Amino acid sequence: MVLLALVAATAVWGVTFVQVKDAVKLYPLLAFLAVRFVLATLVLAAPAGARVATLGRRGTGAAAMLGLLLAVGYVLQTAGLERTTVSGTGFITGMYVVLTPLIALALFRTQIGAAAWLGVAVSTAGLALLSGIHGGSVDGDLLVLAASAVYSLQIVLMEQFAPRYDALAFTLIEMAAAAAGLVAAAGAHGDLGIPRGATVWGALLVTGIFASALGFLVQTWAQRRTSATRTALAFAMEPVFTALFGFTLAGDRLGPVGWGGCAAIMAGILLAEPAAGAALVSVVASRTPRSRWR
Repeated sequence: MVLLALVAATAVWGVTFVQVKDAVKLYPLLAFLAVRFVLATLVLAAPAGARVATLGRRGTGAAAMLGLLLAVGYVLQTAGLERTTVSGTGFITGMYVVLTPLIALALFRTQIGAAAWLGVAVSTAGLALLSGIHGGSVDGDLLVLAASAVYSLQIVLMEQFAPRYDALAFTLIEMAAAAAGLVAAAGAHGDLGIPRGATVWGALLVTGIFASALGFLVQTWAQRRTSATRTALAFAMEPVFTALFGFTLAGDRLGPVGWGGCAAIMAGILLAEPAAGAALVSVVASRTPRSRWR
């Protein structure tokens, strides 16, 4: 159940790369992100507002810190996405499968089992194979890589905080902090304005409601029940979904090497978590038209 929830969130994040790339051509990046997280905050306000008091000062501060980390990560990632390909962004973002256990080890001396390390190694090889689809710019790549490092830190810290606090309240404060930081940045940059057009609003609604409010609520809920490394391994499916949607919606072409990378990522998850990996294979197989893999 936990894995399926994480994979569902990852699939939503994968499809949003295409929408966001199109939207930020029409609406300023910082303003887009600000409105996205404002929408996420509004969605969670009604069900979670009364629970915020349960967080206390420490819980509120922790959630706000993670929200600001998300804001920084999304600015870096979206700026990189403007400069590189959809599939390339997904590939580099997926590097948190490597960075997360390393950060957990460095910050908290978290013990990582041999099977998990093997899964990380194989998933990393898959990410390297996926680079065969890449055709972006160096500066865009570096921005996305920096975003991946920020996301890894957010995942590791979430493992420490999620078990202590109410998931709805914690996610609400996280989204509100991200929104506040992004609104301030967009205002200082002179980017704030009313979004216009179906492309922009479609991307805002999907990313605000599903990718942000529900996606990060799922992460908070799931990390009460699983580790940061296992979360990162599940999130390693993001570049697979991104590559799939980049292929079907944005015209990216993978080729045999790219699809081999997707298979290696799934194999890495299977090695690290056999039961989880088997469920993951069945989920992806049920969602993927066979003709797309030829």
